[in-house]
Amino acid sequence: MNLFDATVFGSVFLTLFVIMDPPGITPIFLALTSGRATKVQRRMAWQAALVAFGVIAVFGVFGQQVLDYLHVSVPALMVAGGLLLLLVALDLLTGKAEEPTQTKDVNVALVPLGMPLLAGPGAIVSVILAVQKAEGVAQEVSVWGAIVAVHLVLWLAMRFSLSVIRVIKDSGVVLVTRLSGMLLSAIAVQQIANGVTGFVRGT
Repeated sequence: MNLFDATVFGSVFLTLFVIMDPPGITPIFLALTSGRATKVQRRMAWQAALVAFGVIAVFGVFGQQVLDYLHVSVPALMVAGGLLLLLVALDLLTGKAEEPTQTKDVNVALVPLGMPLLAGPGAIVSVILAVQKAEGVAQEVSVWGAIVAVHLVLWLAMRFSLSVIRVIKDSGVVLVTRLSGMLLSAIAVQQIANGVTGFVRGT
């Protein structure tokens, strides 16, 4: 009996890879964790990946039921996530994220890295649909295998991005922080726009 569907695995993996964007998360991770001890940054790398996986797993199993029970639409989820990301992006752009009183005692691995940056509306919806479409044990195993694989790649991308800090030094971190703020703000605005478009189409 075949317990693995390579086609389904590849499709789900590529979809989540593009949406969660491990290469793109690297500069944002560096910006949000700069100034912390290497040991703490490494811990945040696996915490962010673990939180994202936990959120994705919950929505993969109970996603549609949760949204229906709370009467929350996907566009609403997208707008809420976009607004949260926009607040973080503004902090990065203005330099507030570098102030010790602002973030040193806050675990950014949970919010915004784990949720909603990694486990955002796009990834959540994709997983819900993939789980619903899976037919038989082989496809279900492949879907969840792809989800685990993507999160392993995310962890590796964040974990080994720490070596970049030793090369670019403090001035480079400041530059990366500003660039990350611009990228994150663009992502946030696009997410909000997609949510608003979804609202309009739904009415």
